[in-house]
Amino acid sequence: MAFVLVVKMRVAEGNEDEALATMRELAEATRQEPGCVHYIPVQDPEDPRNVMFYEQYVDQAAFEAHGASEHFQRLAAGKLFGLLDSRERSFYQTIE
Repeated sequence: MAFVLVVKMRVAEGNEDEALATMRELAEATRQEPGCVHYIPVQDPEDPRNVMFYEQYVDQAAFEAHGASEHFQRLAAGKLFGLLDSRERSFYQTIE
């Protein structure tokens, strides 16, 4: 079973462009991680301040390695999270 994380976020007003650019950069770096299966940023077409990441890793250890990575610490924890009004995480496993 793969480890899945869905992260729903609300970007603070005025931070939309910077948040989307950061999400693109984070996605590009994360997709290079050996345990990453999918890392997909999406945006609500009706409310562009609502964004989400769909993340899938080969296992929980790969997810934990992602959280410890230099690019996650710099781009997500160090930048993106400060541009948000809210962030909600939900964890799943694929059905085999």
